[in-house]
Amino acid sequence: MKKNFIWFFLILFLSGVIIFIVFPKFFGGISYKKGDLNIVASVPEKEESKKKFLPVLPPLDKAAYDAKMEELANNPLAVAPPATITTPPAGTPPPQGGEELPEPKNVSTPLWPVKTVYPNAGAILPFKRVIAYYGNLYSRKMGVLGEYSEEEMLAKLDVEVKKWEAADPSTPVLPALHYIAVVAQGSAGKDGKYRARMPDSEIDKVIAMAEKINAIVFLDIQVGFSTIEDELPRLEKYFKMPNVHLGMDPEFSMKSGIRPGKAVGTFDAADINFAASYLAKIARENNLTPKILVVHRYTGQMVTNSKQIKPLPEVQIVMHMDGWGGKEKKIGTYKLFIVPEPVQFAGFKLFYKSDIKTPGTVLMTPADLLKLSPQPIYIQYQ
Repeated sequence: MKKNFIWFFLILFLSGVIIFIVFPKFFGGISYKKGDLNIVASVPEKEESKKKFLPVLPPLDKAAYDAKMEELANNPLAVAPPATITTPPAGTPPPQGGEELPEPKNVSTPLWPVKTVYPNAGAILPFKRVIAYYGNLYSRKMGVLGEYSEEEMLAKLDVEVKKWEAADPSTPVLPALHYIAVVAQGSAGKDGKYRARMPDSEIDKVIAMAEKINAIVFLDIQVGFSTIEDELPRLEKYFKMPNVHLGMDPEFSMKSGIRPGKAVGTFDAADINFAASYLAKIARENNLTPKILVVHRYTGQMVTNSKQIKPLPEVQIVMHMDGWGGKEKKIGTYKLFIVPEPVQFAGFKLFYKSDIKTPGTVLMTPADLLKLSPQPIYIQYQ
């Protein structure tokens, strides 16, 4: 009898163990297949990580945007000409109540600010002014970015940033490194495209430099005999980064078949719109704040059909005055090719050496540029 009792409890205990293993849910447990544990357990952590690091941005303050755009336009006060008083012919009936008076004549509507699409939340422009150093790490002659050691270059950029902060305290300054990632060449190269693509290792160096000073990066493209459609995809992984933007240089887009350096090239609005749409797609798919697209210009034919260029909510377009020379010459170029063909924002380039070649000339100052109408929001030093 005692043995039967012991066997009974032994069988009951073993049955319970078997039920716990086979049907754990009855005891509040969860069963996983081999290898599933780490995968399933990590999903909530990854989702929480995404929620933690995705920026939560307030919607665009359109009133603040419009006010800043008006400020940048820097338009002189429009003053109506004195009214010409004439005596109406005898028998003319007096004006009826509520009748609208004719608009004053000879008062033109300012071209700036540009009335175009509002940018998405997180837009840099016009809330911050971008101060950029331009060049290529392989060359000491293409710009200040490659002329000095990293430490000296970044220190010089900081000096310029502080100058702008002092000149216009109402507009925060954002430093930038504008790197020529595709360089036009005087020789055809293996594929006959007259351009050299910089290795990723060099682009990575520039991005690392920028991170040290919380700067943004522009990758500039000089297509030579290539096209913007062929060059953008190779750099796509960089444009997926929130701090990387684009520069396009029409001077070296040689649609005429003449090699770079022998004539000034050109981009059409269709080229610029392609680039803007390409960047916009990347921004949408990667939940990025608006990209900036800088287009260099110092002649009329460098950019054709400019009225057809279309800024997008995801892409802010800067038409950038790229000419060099003394103060009067530079202002003249700005008034000829940037002011009368507004797109969205204006930029202005300063050359540390070429602008002061003529004896007695000095480099233009932030105060000089702030007198312009419109005021440039992107300043590049070469």
